[in-house]
Amino acid sequence: MKSNPERLLKKHAKLVHSEAMKVTSHVQRSQNDWFLNTLMLEGHDVPFLYKRQKQYKSLAGGRVNLTYYPDTREVAGIAMEVMKVVRVRRA
Repeated sequence: MKSNPERLLKKHAKLVHSEAMKVTSHVQRSQNDWFLNTLMLEGHDVPFLYKRQKQYKSLAGGRVNLTYYPDTREVAGIAMEVMKVVRVRRA
């Protein structure tokens, strides 16, 4: 089932949808049975994080449409702002 970003945005007030964002870095690392993906986008200093069950083709250098919400993650005792991705599609 494909998700519609407009329907997601209506249902969840904190979600943000961005289109045609350029990916400068895409890192995939294995953790247990999941692959943790981190995207860095042009013009943003915040990492965009999501999980997948299998490894995918790298998105580096491409453009993506993202639906995400802001979150914080504690690293070495310091709170860092991150974006949790709910939906990612190639633009």
